[in-house]
Amino acid sequence: MAILERRDAGAVAHLTLNAPDKLNALSDAMLAALSDAFADLDGDRSVRAVVLKGAGRAFCAGHDLREMQAMRQAEDGGAAAFADLFDRCAAVMQAIPRLPQPVIAQVHGIATAAGCQLVASCDMAVAAEGTRFGVNGVNIGLFCSTPMVALSRNIARKQAFEMLTTGGFLDAHAAQAAGLVNRVVAADELEAAADELAQTVADKLGTAVRIGKRAYYEQIEMTLADAYAHTRAAMVENMLDAQTAGGIDAFLDKRAPEWRQ
Repeated sequence: MAILERRDAGAVAHLTLNAPDKLNALSDAMLAALSDAFADLDGDRSVRAVVLKGAGRAFCAGHDLREMQAMRQAEDGGAAAFADLFDRCAAVMQAIPRLPQPVIAQVHGIATAAGCQLVASCDMAVAAEGTRFGVNGVNIGLFCSTPMVALSRNIARKQAFEMLTTGGFLDAHAAQAAGLVNRVVAADELEAAADELAQTVADKLGTAVRIGKRAYYEQIEMTLADAYAHTRAAMVENMLDAQTAGGIDAFLDKRAPEWRQ
């Protein structure tokens, strides 16, 4: 059984973290599988939205601590192995906003430490009621410094700092209020809600969403003036697409657009 399963339904790809006995921990094998899957999706224009979920009773509990402890046997105490692990994890997290398709986290159970980082790295998130979110490494003596990067770019600074320093958790509704989650639904409605959001995105013109997602993340890092100049170029690129011209004509003619995607 694959540690990461992919199932495509039309233009939506479903990726399932499939190590339920380890609460879908981001082991070496899981990180490698995610890296490969994202590389495949990057060039797949038939997919216009991605749903990322976890098998079993949790979304993701973060890094595989047993694997990490085993790294201490090296002569340097694990320093090189730890650096390599965190580099590989960071590369996976950064691959998500760089994908042309919006990625939606479908979250249940727990999303802790690097698992919370994974949710924060996704473009959107839908959570089941009862889900708990935390960057709780500090409780075992390991400050969640790398998960902090994504978390602090999702929620308010003081909220993030409290989570990081106390090891406290947010429930699903608090996570939504903080900006980490878009929607909270009953557990038995989670899959349908994530699919509905993904399908809504997938029904849009793929070219427009690809241009827009790329510009969204690029402009966030810019000054206000640079962001407007950059997004102007993105708008021009989008306007010059033949299907965008057709979509505007359809709107003016009061009819539904017909995308070739």
